[in-house]
Formats: sequence, structure tokens, C-alpha cells
Amino acid sequence: MKKISTVLLCSFLLTGCADGLTVSQESLKSSKSHDVELASSTDHVIPQKKIINAPMINQLPQLPRGCEVTSLAMLLQHAGVNVDKMTLAKEVKKDPTSYQKRNGQVFFGNPNSGFVGDMYTKNKPGLGVYEKPIATLAESYLPGRVVNLTGSDFNKILEYVQKDKPVWIISNTTYSRLPDQYWQTWNTPTGKIKITYKEHSVLVTGYDDQYVYFNDPLRGIKNHKAPKQQFIKAWEQIGKQAITYED
Repeated sequence: MKKISTVLLCSFLLTGCADGLTVSQESLKSSKSHDVELASSTDHVIPQKKIINAPMINQLPQLPRGCEVTSLAMLLQHAGVNVDKMTLAKEVKKDPTSYQKRNGQVFFGNPNSGFVGDMYTKNKPGLGVYEKPIATLAESYLPGRVVNLTGSDFNKILEYVQKDKPVWIISNTTYSRLPDQYWQTWNTPTGKIKITYKEHSVLVTGYDDQYVYFNDPLRGIKNHKAPKQQFIKAWEQIGKQAITYED
């Protein structure tokens, strides 16, 4: 295999879910599940605000690119499953395709097929994994209980949060729609795919009229918040990927 140039290798130090991000060392804030109810115009009682007290797990330092399995660990632990991020990191399906660059084009794996690249170090090429392999792994721990919300309207996510079910999603590290400059096209064994190195996974834990709340495994913040409309646009841009569980 051809050696990756020094410039390319350095760029991998800032790829994946920690791309361009200074990790906060804020202490974690716990929050009890609560909701404020408001009658709608159709006389249905709907929560105006909801925040779930879900487990908070940091992906660092062991998994610099492990935001997806760490967010899954939080989801599964909330469901009562005793499993940790390192176990899930070993078990999640991998796409073994090696990184290559030929004639200005990138040839690498497909995150829809399995985890792409190295999850444990930024010194080697890597990206992450999307909803399908994560849902399959979740199903092995919660047979018949995993709910795949991918492709749904964001309100469907909020419905599950209302029912005290946090939701695993894919977004990006800015939690807002990314300009075209942050996207690139790869050639994969299953065809071309458009990716961003700012891809990131979090666990949605709540909402109010202005914000979405989530456990962020990279920043290490429980019930971190981002403006709701910006957050939704970021989630939609990367394919509306989401999974949760039911009793």
C-alpha cells in the first residue's frame, strides 16, 4: 500500500467526531426527568418541555472516533442493559476497506456497511459508522425492542423523548447545517458516498420550545443544548439517522 503523505496523515488527527473541536472539561450536570404540560388547541395534553436523566459516558480518551458506540452505550444502559463502550467498540461491524487516494480521488469504506477506519487513534485514517450497523448491534442486546426512526420527521424523535426514551442520532460537531466545503465524495466498495469529517453522534435527551438537549460523549456534557431548528437541519442533512427502543 502506498504511504499516506505527511499532510494527509496530519489531517486525520482532526477527523471524525472530534474534528476542529476543543473538548470542554466542564463538570457534568445531572438533571431529573421532568416535563411541563401544556394543553394544545386540539385539547391534547402535550409536554412543552422534557428532559430525561440518561447515563452520561465520555468517549475519550479510549475512543477518539467512538462517538457512535459511546452514544449507543448510553442508550442501552438507559434501557437497563449492562454493557460498556469498549465492548460495543469491539462488537460493531467493521468495513475493512483500506484508505487509498488515487488520481485525486479517495477510496475508503462505507459507514453504512460498518465502522470505517480506526476508532482508537487519530494517527490512522478513519471516520465512523452510520445507523444500520448500530441498529443491528442494538438489536442483539434488545431483541425485538429496537425502533429505527431513520427517515422520520424530527417530531417522531420528540414523541419518544416524551415517553422517557432517549434517541441515538447522527449529526455533526457544530449542530447546524454544514456548508458544502465540509463535504467530500468517497469511492467505496458499494458505490460513491458523500461524507463529512465533522460527523458526530449524540444521545437526544430532551427539548423545549427553543432547544434540543443531548448527552455529548465528546464534550463530556450531560444534557448539553443546541438551538432546535439548527439542530434539526444538521440531523436532516446527514440522513435523518436515529434509533431508540421500546418496552
